[in-house]
Amino acid sequence: MRNVDLIGSYWTLAGKAYPHDREESPFDFADRAQEAARAGFKGIGIWHSDLEKILTKYTHKDMKKILDDNGLFIELEFLTDFFYDDERRVWSDKMRKLLLDAAEALDAPHIKAGDFAGGEPPMSLVIDEFGKLCDQAKQRGTKILYEFIPFSVINTFDKAKQLVEGAAADNGGVIVDLWHVVSIGISYDQLATFPAKYVLGVELNDGPLKMPEDWRNETINHRRLLGEGEFDIPGFLNCLDKLGYDGPFGVEILSAKLRELPLRECCETVYSTTMAAFAD
Repeated sequence: MRNVDLIGSYWTLAGKAYPHDREESPFDFADRAQEAARAGFKGIGIWHSDLEKILTKYTHKDMKKILDDNGLFIELEFLTDFFYDDERRVWSDKMRKLLLDAAEALDAPHIKAGDFAGGEPPMSLVIDEFGKLCDQAKQRGTKILYEFIPFSVINTFDKAKQLVEGAAADNGGVIVDLWHVVSIGISYDQLATFPAKYVLGVELNDGPLKMPEDWRNETINHRRLLGEGEFDIPGFLNCLDKLGYDGPFGVEILSAKLRELPLRECCETVYSTTMAAFAD
């Protein structure tokens, strides 16, 4: 068994929370932390709108104590649209402050960023704004991890590489989600050539090798526990070994089935099935 730290990513342990709809978890933050730690996780994820809800009950100081009492660190997400200059940027700047303030107060190792809009803004603009965001994050003691996904501006291997090499930030890189590696069609051989110093995070899940026509629905509702799909998990882990990745692994499984489970059962199920993938 590898010595590995797992992050219970936000959507995995959030219960009946839905992307782009009811995004706030019905589970109390303290309960999530306690049950995640009890199952064996070393970190938990919090989505920006859920963070806003949590802060109506707990202060940053309260949250930090809960994390420390349970031996956990926190992953913050998701900052979008930080490279636009229209009304989207107004909202994005509000979320930027929310997430950066929390990262500093909670000693969060990183903030996830990206977008869901797609489109074709100039790469030079995206790179420049990503670099500025990384500079701000560095002042707060955290990193920025861009998640490349099929329905975003950075939706290919080459664009992801261009982004991080262009910004050249020592606290900026990508988070590699296996689901998106498969859905974009990036081979493990190609992935192994990504600049290793910019691979700052990894997310695990399982699913079909051939995405159905309604792949957005599949992405949001039907990701699978490790070992229940067709992904080559050992091959992916071997690829990361070649890159020299030694950081934590997030487990991001957006699943209608998981949403129905009680919190403890969800934590235990996700942790045990994920750790089984690391067995020698």
